[in-house]
This record gives sequence, C-alpha cells and structure tokens, in this order.
Amino acid sequence: HIGPIAKLDKIQFSEGLPKTRSGKIMRRILRKIACNEMDNLGDTSTLLNPEVVQSIIENRL
Repeated sequence: HIGPIAKLDKIQFSEGLPKTRSGKIMRRILRKIACNEMDNLGDTSTLLNPEVVQSIIENRL
C-alpha cells in the first residue's frame, strides 16, 4: 500500500525478484540495493535464485 501523497522517483523492471525457497520476496535485499548498500546484502544463502540479485544490481538505474 502506498500512501496518497507518495510520489515515485524511479521504476525499475527486472526479470525476477529475490525470493526465499518458500516464495517470500526478500525486501531487505531490494531496500539495500535501492539505498546503494550493495557491499553488505547480508545472508543470501536462503535465496531461491541468487543470480536475480546480481542482475538487479547490474541493471540498476
């Protein structure tokens, strides 16, 4: 849910999202990429498809 006064700065399209094996989106990783904190993404061992994270970083706006 986005509030009524929120404005988007950027929209980035991706082939996929970083998800756990149970299918939950790892918003923590997306948040760190958006804040340019790619050097410390934390534990990524539970990712279903780790290549998606690298793809998002490489195609970052």
